[in-house]
Amino acid sequence: MKWDAKQYLKFEKERTQPAVDLINRLTLKNPKRILDIGCGPGNSTRLIKDKYPEAYVLGIDKSPEMIETAKTDNPDIDFLIADAGEELEKTGSGYDIVLSSAAIQWIPNHKELMVKMLSLLNPGGMLAVQVPLTDKMPMYQKIMPDLLASPEWGNEFAVKRFFHTLEAEQYYDLFSEISSDFTMWETVYYHRMDSCENIMEWYRGTGLRPYLEQLTLEKAELFEKEICNQLDEYYSKQIDGAIILKFPRLFFTVKSDEISENKS
Repeated sequence: MKWDAKQYLKFEKERTQPAVDLINRLTLKNPKRILDIGCGPGNSTRLIKDKYPEAYVLGIDKSPEMIETAKTDNPDIDFLIADAGEELEKTGSGYDIVLSSAAIQWIPNHKELMVKMLSLLNPGGMLAVQVPLTDKMPMYQKIMPDLLASPEWGNEFAVKRFFHTLEAEQYYDLFSEISSDFTMWETVYYHRMDSCENIMEWYRGTGLRPYLEQLTLEKAELFEKEICNQLDEYYSKQIDGAIILKFPRLFFTVKSDEISENKS
């Protein structure tokens, strides 16, 4: 599947704000090595490089298109094509910060993944992660599951993408087994959209893209029209005509120096 960096960055400010909020919670003073997992077009990687200009920063993503854009826009940062679900060893280790903003929801088995990500850190290092809570949004809670199970659309997709985000309580239990120094919080972002078509533009850059790629142009237009019609049922207009897209996100930070060797 090809990702479109230009489509993704149509809402660059809105997509980048969670990374800003995550990076602002980092407390390390002088990290030497930083890894950004699932860096996309490099917007989050740019932020952390600006905060720690003396540090070596590496961004990884499995999309060649995203990495190409990241390299072009950030020539002072290293980027590598790598699948974080299977190729984390390509990044090396000895990092002071491992960051991931809106990426690991595509990767299965988060208990194993968290252990692998923490293993990349030096003692005293920090893991910082943000994941979208898509199961709380009408698009993924109701609309897409119903369409994918329908007679009209159920057989159109040979490949179906799933989100692997755990419940907050599951992450808590996971971290309580491997660390005594972790923080979790949730933020709901209120994005102003001019119309349901605006919301469609948002999803074309992320979760909807894998499905549109499997359809002919004609069927893709019909599929989008059906989604847009259903979005209209969930989102009402404000007095100025705008629509509020409520987007909840879960954040957590974990300190590596508190990892217990006798726990798994």
